[in-house]
Amino acid sequence: MNMSINIERLKNDLEELGRIGRDSGGGVSRPSFSPADLEARAWLKKKIEAAGLLYRQDGAGNQFGRIDGKGKTVMAGSHIDTVLNGGMFDGAAGVLAALECLRRIREEKIATTKPLEVASFTDEEGNLVGDFLGSRAFLGLLDKEEVANGRTAFGLSLKDILKGTELSVESILEAHKTRPDVEAYVELHIEQGPVLEDEGLPIGVVETIAGKHYRFCSFVGQAAHAGTTPLELRQDAFLGLSDFALRATQHVATRHYGSVVTIGRVTLYPGVFSVVPARADFTFEFRSSDPATLKELEAGLFAIAAEVASARGLGFASRVVDKTIPVNVAPRLVGLIEKECRDLGIPSMRMTSGAGHDAQILAAACDSGMIFIPCADGISHSPAERIDWGNLEKGANLLLRTLVRLAS
Repeated sequence: MNMSINIERLKNDLEELGRIGRDSGGGVSRPSFSPADLEARAWLKKKIEAAGLLYRQDGAGNQFGRIDGKGKTVMAGSHIDTVLNGGMFDGAAGVLAALECLRRIREEKIATTKPLEVASFTDEEGNLVGDFLGSRAFLGLLDKEEVANGRTAFGLSLKDILKGTELSVESILEAHKTRPDVEAYVELHIEQGPVLEDEGLPIGVVETIAGKHYRFCSFVGQAAHAGTTPLELRQDAFLGLSDFALRATQHVATRHYGSVVTIGRVTLYPGVFSVVPARADFTFEFRSSDPATLKELEAGLFAIAAEVASARGLGFASRVVDKTIPVNVAPRLVGLIEKECRDLGIPSMRMTSGAGHDAQILAAACDSGMIFIPCADGISHSPAERIDWGNLEKGANLLLRTLVRLAS
């Protein structure tokens, strides 16, 4: 097969989409159902229809473009929502590369047997009520209570966020009822890390996607005057958090190399001069590609939190926000992608994805695979997110060949 994607068209698409939601910090802010996201959705719908694909949107706002056929569907895609002040390639590169692949298949009149779809999943970034809202809705895996009553990152309920759209909490919960049978899902994505660039390779073939455990946590102590309360008599919630952060990091680094732990946001109360902090609220997550290690981390890290709280006279509380399990990519997809790499003469390496992706959720229903391309300096979720267009061209051509093989 000598067909290839049109890299100039793909580049233009990415640059057009990247201007939607451009913010004052030089990045892209396009959280799901924001005005910028609604504009991007309308833009994507026009692109799908202009490509001659059958457009549909499900009850969760997931968008699809289809080439019809017989049998189970072969799907490729990602997401177009972003974190606040993020980059223009995370997610978008996968959606628009998949769109370009289906466009080229139609233009060249490539005979495929099975249906092909490009997919753009809602709120992969978790700005609303947990990560992967769209892909979880697609499979019927949402927590009804959380969707109906949970608060979003913006302080509003999901019901409030959906006002002014054609969607509702009920339509999201029922989105899976219109899902086609999917045989395989392939997602092209920037690596979001430095490995491929350090190795000088253009392609990573993902064989494992790490699982994540994410909580909101608090250490609770006693407010006191900062000038009159001796250090040894304080119940300082911030010192408890600091002690825990160092011990947790040391625990993971020394006992579970390759896994990670992160405290991403901290809020102190009352948060003023001259008062010992009475409470420290923080986000806490840990990730591993091994299910047994993930369980060991949960037990070990929260045992450390209990020890710190006891030693410092503090209370400790936590609430689960989200959990995902590690996923092993279907061996047949790993093998197929690697074979197409060899046929194209593109060097590659097998990789673990430390970040979560819609492919991880789709793996519960079908064979699910991923193609990584490098991002400059390993930077993502940032206005400094960059790619080499030549690497994108290689990755998109690899995706094209993979989809044709799967659908033929």
